[in-house]
Amino acid sequence: MMNRRKFLAATAATTASATFLPMPYVKAQSNTTIRMGALKLIHSIAPHFYEQFTPEGYTVEVIPFESPTEGKNAVVTKSVDFGMFGIAAATLGAAAGEPIVVIGGACNKGMGVVAGKDSDIESIADLKGKRVAIWPGSTQEVFILERLRMEGMSIADITPLRISFSEMHLALARGDIDAYVGAEPAPGVSLASGVGKIVEYPYGTEMGALNMIFGAHRDTLAERPEITSVILDIHRQASEFAMANPSELVEMAVMKLGQQREAIELSAPNVELTWYFGETELTQSKTYAQHMLELKQIQALPDFATLFDTRFVEELKQRA
Repeated sequence: MMNRRKFLAATAATTASATFLPMPYVKAQSNTTIRMGALKLIHSIAPHFYEQFTPEGYTVEVIPFESPTEGKNAVVTKSVDFGMFGIAAATLGAAAGEPIVVIGGACNKGMGVVAGKDSDIESIADLKGKRVAIWPGSTQEVFILERLRMEGMSIADITPLRISFSEMHLALARGDIDAYVGAEPAPGVSLASGVGKIVEYPYGTEMGALNMIFGAHRDTLAERPEITSVILDIHRQASEFAMANPSELVEMAVMKLGQQREAIELSAPNVELTWYFGETELTQSKTYAQHMLELKQIQALPDFATLFDTRFVEELKQRA
């Protein structure tokens, strides 16, 4: 894996052009490098399985990013060809007029509301008056605000604290917060260490378990459709393999994320790697965007006709 700093300083590799042919893919005339952005989370572990499914003539270079915004920005600036990040980052970018396009799924679930193991917090309603870590602008923020609304509450009923996902478990362990709305593997770490307990996996809203998506720059789809077909087919195979082989998923996550095996083993069942993005996901995404608008996270809804392009995964589904 290339160091991110070195990557950003390097000159982008020249790729071979190819005529767009029907799927599964055209054969590259010379080696073609596809730059894939991935977050340092178990949600984004699928790209680390890509190598074994990459056809001859192609190389996938996995570029790590710390945050969904960084990953999305890398796609927008064409620092990478494709990237995985939260639906929140994609919606924020599209609403601001950025040329970001959702072309597939990446990961569902992967969220958790966690409280101190010995606390009296047993439900979302019990968060009233408590200090709760929430990362502003995240997918998790939209989900917890909707869950609060469903319980007849609002953000005014809790004390929200801005803490990054990577610091949430430590903040809970120190007693700085009473609960957090986090991303795996933090909930798994809190469970494995005996620091926390699961209050809820917040998937009972109209948004389902929607979380991370597979994104591309609009120009890439128009100018290089052949590599879009190739990378999505690789992504499909890698995601299905990892889900069918949970022990290998855990092994890869332990190796790439540097987390304790016990924590990853508890996190893995709360992660659903995926590739398809159909009518259900489109409906959930539009509902999600509406919530973001109501929460004033965006000033206007994005143009859904340009934000979503599912033709590649639909073609892939037909022949998979």
